[in-house]
Parts: sequence; structure tokens; C-alpha cells
Amino acid sequence: MLKKTGTQMSSFGVSKRVNHDSTPFYSRALYHNTDFRDKDIDYTESSVSEDIVDKIFCQDSRDMYQLSDNSVHLMITSPPYNVGKDYDENLSMKEYLKLLKDVFTETYRVLVPGGRACVNIANLGRKPYIPLHSFIISDMLEIGYLMRGEIIWDKSASAGTSTAWGSWQSASNPTLRDVHEYILIFSKGDYKRDKKNKKDTITKDEFMKYTKSVWQFPAESAKKVKHPAPFPTELPSRLIKLYSFQGDVILDPFCGSGSTCLSASKLERHYIGYDNNKEYCKIAQERIKREFAQFEFLLHEKPSSQYKYEKKRTKNKK
Repeated sequence: MLKKTGTQMSSFGVSKRVNHDSTPFYSRALYHNTDFRDKDIDYTESSVSEDIVDKIFCQDSRDMYQLSDNSVHLMITSPPYNVGKDYDENLSMKEYLKLLKDVFTETYRVLVPGGRACVNIANLGRKPYIPLHSFIISDMLEIGYLMRGEIIWDKSASAGTSTAWGSWQSASNPTLRDVHEYILIFSKGDYKRDKKNKKDTITKDEFMKYTKSVWQFPAESAKKVKHPAPFPTELPSRLIKLYSFQGDVILDPFCGSGSTCLSASKLERHYIGYDNNKEYCKIAQERIKREFAQFEFLLHEKPSSQYKYEKKRTKNKK
């Protein structure tokens, strides 16, 4: 009997990926001393009590004392940008990055082994251009996270008509107009999570779409949500389906208007949110309550097709 072999890296172009053996690639000098996985990882998870889940805490997320070590499965957040929004403080770059690093260090503590952290961030300014995403990546690696990759969120469909051209039709000083943001993906301790008999909720088509590194969907209306910089629920919904199982605990340490919490609840996960702005905590709580009041109403409404069928069946009986 012939031994079944898999594919390997092609010298030119891209080979097929059936039963692919990546050992030759990761054995090259480029990858020497780059495997930072925890070799002695303990996959034990701590439970979260019922009086903590599905709640938003109005407090500083640098100390999430309610949460035990190794108790949260997925973190999704978009940090404040420190650029003069209503909720921003006027921090120096050093102070701002320390704030984020402190929160993400605390997040590392509460994540389960193999748990994922997803950070939505945009770069800032032009004179100079501030590559926030690269600073965050550096700090996350220093904390101990493993980087899984990054997603480019293409917002061009709703980018508006910015006229910040710099020099118009001239090489003198043309300015790039950002129509994208980053979603940085990390893991704690290991890249893989033990399923533990939990259920996946992602469809085949969604998996094929969401595993691509460029996502396209419109931004959220700040006026509609009543928050200066909300991200659309499409963003956390995709991440939740791709990186968590049904029943998992989802954390947002800068929960703002509650998009992550709302998406988690809709997708049959538990959520825990933190924000130190009382107004936005209230907006998030009311938003979740309003969405689920509407959902409960729809559950009690009969679909029109079913109504017509039952009406026809009743008439025939007569």
C-alpha cells in the first residue's frame, strides 16, 4: 500500500493545501527561536459566577477584580483614541500606551489558556503619522501574547467625502486618506483551544469569508448609537463566531456603547463589559435591553407565511 503524503511548500507560486506539511517552512532560519508558546501550559479554566456574567461594570478595567484568572474565552475591544473625543483624556503618548498595556496585561490574566484577544484600532495623524497598531503589537508581545495575524477593515463603503488632500494634484505634499482600520488578533499561551464538547456556530460560507484578512462592511452611525466612535455589531459578531464557542464568556474592557456585549448575547455567549464613563455604561445597558425587548416581541409574532397556511387549513376544515 502506498503511503499517503501531504503537500509541501512550493518553490515557485502557491501549491495546493491538502494535508499540508508546513515543517520545512517553520524549520527555516527565519523562524528559529520564534515559538513563544507556553510549553508547560495548564489548560484548566476557572468558572465565572452567574452574578458577574451578562453585566457591564462602570469602573476602570485596569483592575477587573471580579474576574478570576483563566476565566474569559475571548476579548474584543476598541480602545479610546485619546484624540479629543468626549470620553478621551488628554494623555501623553507614553501615558496612553501605558493605560492600554495595563488593561491588556489584566486581560491576559483573566483569559483562559488559548483564549483570544482582538483589538480594533486606527492609526492617527499625519505630521507625524502615529502607527498605533505597531505600538500595541509590540506591547502585546512584551506582555506575553502570541500574535495570530491582523485583519484590515475596509470602511470605504461608508468613508464619506474627506477633502484632506494635502497638496491637491501635486507631489508637493499629498496626504493619504485612511479608509481602513486594523483588527489585531492574539492568543494567550497557545494558538489552539480545547473545544471541551462545546458547539461551533459558524457556517461554512461565514468561515470562508471571515478567514480572509480583509473585511468590508460599513461603519456605525455615531448619532444613532449616541457614542462618538462606535464600531458596528458586524465586527464583534464575526470575531465571536470565528474565535469562540457557544456559551463562552466574551469580555470588552472598553465597552463604550456595548456593541461587543450586544453581539455576544445575540450569539448565545455570555458577556462582561467595563467602562469608566457612567453615561456610556447607561447607553450600553439601555441598548442591550431595547434590542432584546424587540427580539422578544418578534418571537411572539407569527411569520406571515405560517399565518396564511393556518388560515387556509382552518377554512378547508369548515
